[in-house]
Amino acid sequence: MKEILLTGVAGFIGQKTAEFLLRDGYCVIGIDNMNDYYDVKLKEFRLKLLEEKNNFSFFDIDIESREKLRPLFESNSFGAIMNLAARAGVRYSLENPHVYLSTNLQGSLNLLEFAKDYGVEKYVLASTSSIYAGEETPFSEDRSVNSPISPYAASKKAAELMAYSYHYIYSIDVSVVRYFTVFGPAGRPDMSIFRFIKWIDEGTPIKLYGDGRQSRDFTYVDDIAEGSIKALKKVGYEIINLGGGKNPISLLRVIKMIEKSLGRKAKFEIKKFPKTDMKETWADISKANKLLEWTPQVSLEEGLDRTIAWYKENKSWLSRVKV
Repeated sequence: MKEILLTGVAGFIGQKTAEFLLRDGYCVIGIDNMNDYYDVKLKEFRLKLLEEKNNFSFFDIDIESREKLRPLFESNSFGAIMNLAARAGVRYSLENPHVYLSTNLQGSLNLLEFAKDYGVEKYVLASTSSIYAGEETPFSEDRSVNSPISPYAASKKAAELMAYSYHYIYSIDVSVVRYFTVFGPAGRPDMSIFRFIKWIDEGTPIKLYGDGRQSRDFTYVDDIAEGSIKALKKVGYEIINLGGGKNPISLLRVIKMIEKSLGRKAKFEIKKFPKTDMKETWADISKANKLLEWTPQVSLEEGLDRTIAWYKENKSWLSRVKV
């Protein structure tokens, strides 16, 4: 049984990826620093779902700490590293850019160094559609993407380049998976769908940046986790989009869908559209189709139904989660 080191395991995508890895027979060593970027109750909820399973171990470790990482590599023989740990969120990266660089680049470098030193053959790096700012849609992986418009996007681009250098010099097999607007149960509370559901249900005005016509290629978390696991395949060095792959959906349309499901009308607090936000995201997923034999299975409608059902089941404690 191959051991996988999975970073960011208490995160939204990390927890679901760990769940599916365990289902597929892998042994998962999960690490997370349990930071308070958002309410830690969500991370504790996700982690509890994993701690009940066999072949799973958790360590409270920050990927920025080489000293704490080293014993993991000394005592385990990892077949792959899946680096899903990251400082996420475009807007917060303007307030605290240094931590984005230290986690997203330095943390990734630490893992690559240990992969080199301990003979780990495979490295999967989670990246972002935010890198494509300014490009024509649909976004394909062959775009140069040399003009990031936020510290967050710049830090992820830098991590991609560092991973390439380690592939080139040390022959580490690298899959970079660029995620597109992931949503689903137990999602991040700073993401739009989580916020929209909670605000509409509670009667709190939605903070809408711009006119709401900006659109996103929403992708359900289960599909993202499945694609990330398929990216364990030996590829050399490849960048692969994981997104819905269909025409993007406007935020206003998503809000109307949530209104219908909850039976409530949204209120709005209109905010200025930020310079660092993108008007549209849309993934060309033909490469993922061909290389990984991956296609998203869960539609936006079905994903919203599942997410709203989860919200209703956990509303008693989610009411205390700040968004």
